Amino acid sequence: MINAYAAFEPKGELKPYQYDPGVLADNEVEIDVLYSGICHSDLSVIDNEWGMSQYPVVPGHEVVGRVSQVGSQVTHLQVGQTVGLGWHSGYCGSCALCNDGDHNLCSKTQKTIIGHHGGFADKVRAQGTSVVALPDGIDLESAGPLFCAGVTVFNPLLEYDIKPTAKVAVIGIGGLGHLALKFLNAWGCEVTAFTTSEAKRQEALSLGAHHTLNSKSTEELDAAAGSFDLIISTVNVKLDWARYLMTLKARGRLHFVGMIVEPLDIGVGPLIVGQRSVSGSAVGSPSTMSKMLEFAKLHNIIPVIEKYKFSEVNEAIERLKSGKTHYRIVLER
Repeated sequence: MINAYAAFEPKGELKPYQYDPGVLADNEVEIDVLYSGICHSDLSVIDNEWGMSQYPVVPGHEVVGRVSQVGSQVTHLQVGQTVGLGWHSGYCGSCALCNDGDHNLCSKTQKTIIGHHGGFADKVRAQGTSVVALPDGIDLESAGPLFCAGVTVFNPLLEYDIKPTAKVAVIGIGGLGHLALKFLNAWGCEVTAFTTSEAKRQEALSLGAHHTLNSKSTEELDAAAGSFDLIISTVNVKLDWARYLMTLKARGRLHFVGMIVEPLDIGVGPLIVGQRSVSGSAVGSPSTMSKMLEFAKLHNIIPVIEKYKFSEVNEAIERLKSGKTHYRIVLER
């Protein structure tokens, strides 16, 4: 039996939940969970904000643990190995995207916490393909957020072949944004953080930004016209996107990794005249996760976390809802 914490209704408190996972499939692994990060996506699924939740919901898609069982078809992992599991717990494995290594774009992905029980538990199961080995020496207690927030901000660097000489700005210095600053600085980019206060400005500089811009100042935004090769937006609120678009250089890209519900108010003219682009992405493939982990280890990129015990899961969720988290929350065994 697996002992977990689950929500039984939208916005419901998480309660102890026990379930029988059955016989381990040939293509699966079972993981003894050591740590599990809490992400805003967990809240969205608990509250059924996207209309896809299936109750009971066992959240947790930033899992770090040790392999306890391995199916007969899994050859790249061994019992006792330290691994991580992110947003996807399975892929079809046979479509053109999977065959090309773009597993995260597969239309038949199995989400770890939608129609599947996640990592707020003592154990979790997943298809072996979706489980990624952790490099020796990486900090285990903070590694969980790398499997969602980390790979989400790292993926665009590979996807769009961002050069180390690029000038890159980040909107939203929170759970995603603080890691974006760290990765971009280590990548070699000239990094600017859009901030709203002096306190955030100082912290952004300590996290890896070389410069800051006050996002509430139209004067500063206008003065930055034509400055950036790439802007990564991590926020989930509507902003004056047309003004941000104009801070891009010719061929610059405004890239969204934060989920925004409202339509983007962007005119086509600036896109055409400057050959600018607007794009978006989420998480990354297992291959990208492996590259991200090696890069994080090499450059000592460690998420800033707050820790709670699994038994304190509801307290941790309330902390995340408060908006005061600094910067990610991790549950520990």
